[in-house]
Amino acid sequence: MLLEAVYHRPKLNWSYAYDTQTVHLRLRAKRGDLTEVFAFVGDKYMWDESKELVPMSLMISDELFDYWECSYRPPMRRTKYGFLLKSGHEQVWMTENEFMSERPAGPERLFEFPFINPVDVFTPPEWVKDAIFYQIFPERFANGDKSNDPKNVLPWGGKPERDSFFGGDLQGVIDHLDHLSELGITGLYFTPLFEATTNHKYDTADYMKIDPHFGDIDTIKKLVQACHERGIRVLFDAVFNHCGRTFAPFIDVLEKGEESAYRDWFHIREYPLCIKDGVPTYDTFAFEPLMPKLNTENPKVKEYLLKVAEFWIKEVGIDGWRLDVANEVDHAFWRAFRTTVKAANPDAYILGEIWHESSGWLQGDQFDAVMNYPFTEAVLDFVVRGTLDAGGFANAVGKQLSRYPLQASEVAFNLLDSHDTPRLLTLCEGNQAKMKLAALIQFTYPGAPCVYYGDEVGLDGGHDPDCRKCMEWEPEHQDRQLFAFYQQLIEVRKQFKPLRTGSLHFLLAEPGDTRIALARREGDETVLVLLNNYDAGQTIKVPATEGIWTDAFSSQTYESRGGYLHVKLPAYGYAVLTTTK
Repeated sequence: MLLEAVYHRPKLNWSYAYDTQTVHLRLRAKRGDLTEVFAFVGDKYMWDESKELVPMSLMISDELFDYWECSYRPPMRRTKYGFLLKSGHEQVWMTENEFMSERPAGPERLFEFPFINPVDVFTPPEWVKDAIFYQIFPERFANGDKSNDPKNVLPWGGKPERDSFFGGDLQGVIDHLDHLSELGITGLYFTPLFEATTNHKYDTADYMKIDPHFGDIDTIKKLVQACHERGIRVLFDAVFNHCGRTFAPFIDVLEKGEESAYRDWFHIREYPLCIKDGVPTYDTFAFEPLMPKLNTENPKVKEYLLKVAEFWIKEVGIDGWRLDVANEVDHAFWRAFRTTVKAANPDAYILGEIWHESSGWLQGDQFDAVMNYPFTEAVLDFVVRGTLDAGGFANAVGKQLSRYPLQASEVAFNLLDSHDTPRLLTLCEGNQAKMKLAALIQFTYPGAPCVYYGDEVGLDGGHDPDCRKCMEWEPEHQDRQLFAFYQQLIEVRKQFKPLRTGSLHFLLAEPGDTRIALARREGDETVLVLLNNYDAGQTIKVPATEGIWTDAFSSQTYESRGGYLHVKLPAYGYAVLTTTK
């Protein structure tokens, strides 16, 4: 037993309240080292009467470690605990400070979960678990009102450039809500809608005003109401890390320098504000002089931005915020932001744009979720780039799932492309079979999937700005077979609850292999997801309970015999199998 690899911490993703009655405990060990693990739990005030051993199950693994987990409901919402580790006939007891050969006599030196205080329980919005998101880049989705077009507007469908405009607006979205409803969408994420100079609007000029090229506050109210009537939630993009060069307080600093009342709204290293040796004399997003970084520690900046966050929820009724460059803003601001937003709407979804491991923001005091780019990369590495085999993919997502509390993984924002990346079809070099396989993984994985506008009708595009093409609305130019695939994919996810909130277990994912079988389980219901990431047909042998299993996509049936299913999948094929008891 390699004790050096064993790890637990009474906090973060290792020991947390899942709800007001339940504690989740996790323990890490060397992969394949332990055969059984138990949590040794009890109430410290009545230890002898309450102590018990709770079996832990192997939750997930990565290339180095196994992650064991149990769910425990302490009778008085508090517990002292240790662990019993077994490897064959060998066993060791783990306390907070040491490993022991004998069971601890009392609770004094064990780990402790002091109390499940309801206010401390991380509780993301329940609706997100069932959501199907769709990302819209407003300038390129649809032009519904030509009267608000920019002066230099180009004909719809032309080649996008970094500074080109095509006239997309909010009325265009309203005009095409039938398309979204037909697809099965239940949530919209808009890139910024506030007044700005660029086509992407990440250089905000006025946080309290809809960009005139998109419409006005009455238009957005009309859009949000129409979405809500269709059961579609709406997320706005909050660019609070930085503003635009035309933001009034920044203009004041440009004009008045050190005499400006707004000088402390920004991070200024040197006056006058200018570009010196190719670098702005003030902090910016990256080195972009058009996007000066806001000082969110300044009380007046903080007050202003929090009023913005509250206003659009209360006045317009939006359902949450996506937070741009979220990891570069101070944690204290995000804690205040969460308090403000949840007071305005406890059911609002707070989504951070972070591209890396994000546990520091997912403890219940800041974000509900982050954009799940580690998942994105794992899928692309497996299906598209071929740099991961089946075992490598299982390890990558195992590592990711081990990092966060379960409730954070259940509402993660799972995307495969966006306005910041090449489009999925282009990444797949036009191979729709690969594209569908990647999307199948996305829609059968824990968290909320998001479709980037146009993917469902075959829109392609390389790096920015090519990934921001105009949406194709001419029926003869839309791939309706691909649209039907996404329709069915969404319907299958909605139909089977285990695909949304069930546990995930890899049944087959071996090094050097291209086949994956995983089980999603919710109560007594199991859904099997089978994948063949290879350019020729392959058979998958997977353990399954006796009975007839049906593929949700092809309706083909398979009979389990001897505890196994044998399923032949075509090149880049898949099956989602369910059984009726």
